[in-house]
Amino acid sequence: MTTVRPPHRPAWAGRTVSSRLARAAFAATTATVSLTATPVLAGAATTHEPSAAAAATGSSIAVLNGPFGPMLVAGSGPNPGTALYMITSDYGSTYGCTTKTQNVGGGPYVCTGPETGKSEWPAYTTKAAPVAGPGAQASLLGEVGRPGVGAQVTYDGHPLYLFDEIPGVPGGEAWNEPSLPADHGTWYLVSPNGTPLGWEGILTTTMVKGRKVLAEMMIDGGGWAAFPVYSYSGGTACTGACAAAFPPVYAEGSPGLGAGLPTGQAGLVTRGDGSVQRTWGGKPLYLYGDESIQLGPTGVVMGGNGNGMSAPGGGRFSLVAP
Repeated sequence: MTTVRPPHRPAWAGRTVSSRLARAAFAATTATVSLTATPVLAGAATTHEPSAAAAATGSSIAVLNGPFGPMLVAGSGPNPGTALYMITSDYGSTYGCTTKTQNVGGGPYVCTGPETGKSEWPAYTTKAAPVAGPGAQASLLGEVGRPGVGAQVTYDGHPLYLFDEIPGVPGGEAWNEPSLPADHGTWYLVSPNGTPLGWEGILTTTMVKGRKVLAEMMIDGGGWAAFPVYSYSGGTACTGACAAAFPPVYAEGSPGLGAGLPTGQAGLVTRGDGSVQRTWGGKPLYLYGDESIQLGPTGVVMGGNGNGMSAPGGGRFSLVAP
């Protein structure tokens, strides 16, 4: 299989700057950024080199109003004010985003590592117990020791990662990487209550084996692509390991609609953990974490290979008619 993805270079070296800035520019046109009341970030460094005193304290987390609503941001370290992310394939003691070096698209790719390392999504780490800054909940803070990473900060159990270079401008929201081993997940910002922070998005259609199906426009390392979405016979009951394999389409507001899609079919439902999921015709929508992506004669071809699969806890997933 030929994966649609360009060679990778370290994120901090500007490897995906153009994609991140394009994503941020799109975000700015689809949502209102509210940064006029930027909170003071607890423990924020005034230079790019943390002081010796700061190094002995725990990393802090604060909350900032961004283009998709209140989001967690780094409150200290070399990049204060930049957004923090979670990936849907991190579940329990299993991590989708790892320190393993892989050859992707003809170049080396490392999903995560120390903040000062050369990885795509550097882990947000701490040298002591993490600190809740403005808007963050201390009861949701934690940390997990990971080889090659250090003590990574968690929030409501989600390991937190960095990606952006510009404070307050998130470029990694809804970045979908199902075909990239071992990521196999979707990246989301994190809300102050610890749930994935969705976005409006764009619903469209794509062809899977000659059949027109509903899809969500999402960004991947190779650019924008229409990823098939699935309904689940269990409704919103796909949680835990099931949600790691089939990530819910986390969302907010009304999506943009591609040509030919009827209005009034897109909706929202609140899941048991308080997160918000996109629906179509009343059916909650999911992505497939192992979706196959290939180059066909006319461009990107999606496999739709989650169709008919059974969930870990029972039930079945199906492609959705537009």
